[in-house]
Amino acid sequence: MEQISLLTDLEFTPVLASTGKRFLNCLVDIIIYYVLLFCYGFFLALIGKTDFIADDNTAAIYLFAFSSYVGYFFLCELVFKGRTIGKLLTGCKVINQDGSNPNAKTYFLRSLIRLIPFEPFSAFGGHPWHDKWANTYVIDIKKSSLSVSSFYK
Repeated sequence: MEQISLLTDLEFTPVLASTGKRFLNCLVDIIIYYVLLFCYGFFLALIGKTDFIADDNTAAIYLFAFSSYVGYFFLCELVFKGRTIGKLLTGCKVINQDGSNPNAKTYFLRSLIRLIPFEPFSAFGGHPWHDKWANTYVIDIKKSSLSVSSFYK
């Protein structure tokens, strides 16, 4: 009988997350982002730092909003290994096209691409720009599986 290497016999079969799950991920993450932003603004009001908002600092406010938006997605995917809070709730995860886990650079690129105007509408094409341009996919962890291709040769 021949020795079998389980590493070569195991095969990962990813299942892409459905459009509905992707939409729910996005909805949950955007709600959480705005709640965090509201809490931060409330905190600034409590400590009396509203002069930043009252002054004509439009560029600084936009810079803060964009950087915190990128930061939310980047940090969540980095800390939770390819998952935002929305993806944690729906059982989804980001992977590279080859099935490996993305690195910090890829998470950051995905997060930056989300700032492009009308980027959310690219999801209607089936493969959103932040996935397509970063060479990633979002998979449904619960439906994806490891299977043994063959025990005996």
